[in-house]
Amino acid sequence: MNFTIYPAIDIRGGKCVRLFQGDYNQETVYGDSPVDIARMWSSAGASWLHVVDLDGAKEGTPVHLDLIGELAKTVSVPIQIGGGIRTLQDIEAYVERGIARIILGTAAMEDSFFTEEALRRYGAQIAIGLDCRDGYVATRGWLNTTEMKATELAKQLVEFGAELFIYTDIARDGTLTGPNIEEIVQIAVTTGKKVIASGGVSHLDDLLALAKQRKSGVEGAIVGKALYTEAISLTDAFIKIGEAEQTC
Repeated sequence: MNFTIYPAIDIRGGKCVRLFQGDYNQETVYGDSPVDIARMWSSAGASWLHVVDLDGAKEGTPVHLDLIGELAKTVSVPIQIGGGIRTLQDIEAYVERGIARIILGTAAMEDSFFTEEALRRYGAQIAIGLDCRDGYVATRGWLNTTEMKATELAKQLVEFGAELFIYTDIARDGTLTGPNIEEIVQIAVTTGKKVIASGGVSHLDDLLALAKQRKSGVEGAIVGKALYTEAISLTDAFIKIGEAEQTC
């Protein structure tokens, strides 16, 4: 299994932004055009893009459907999208716009009937976003922390057919403090499914440490702020991880 780096494009107000620990009041704008940012990461060699509709996550319904559809038309690499996706119609709207993978977050926690049906209909096109604080699932744009442990929710969703999880440690997201490798691996081992790491990746060593966990089920990592601040060069990361994979 190859290790995939997912450059993150978080959209709020039509711009490319990053939040600090999921706080909508702590926002940094990194570009006025998400389309241009998508072109940049695609040209740098990205094999996937991770896109989040932050406005959609907060509102509970997709807000930037057409803009995200434009991203899909602009670049040739597949896109995974999350943020406010709560109905089968939401999923279909993104699929019709060429989105390769749909991320269910709040709905996976709050609507088991919808989640089970989405997994039944769309299978591998669905990923489950586990956004967590101290191991507990947070919902509705990270504004509400539940009493459900991520490991317990993940095990339930495997029974519905979930094959891929995205684990975000909210306390580390946008902080450049390093990923929560222990909890990421725990989700992979507990479920026996693939997990994409998200939150806190600050330098190349973080990516290499995550890549070493491929056999445990860590499929890749989402990288945001570290790319935008140039703490990590995407090109260098591809080279170093490729070298590491050859020695494993």
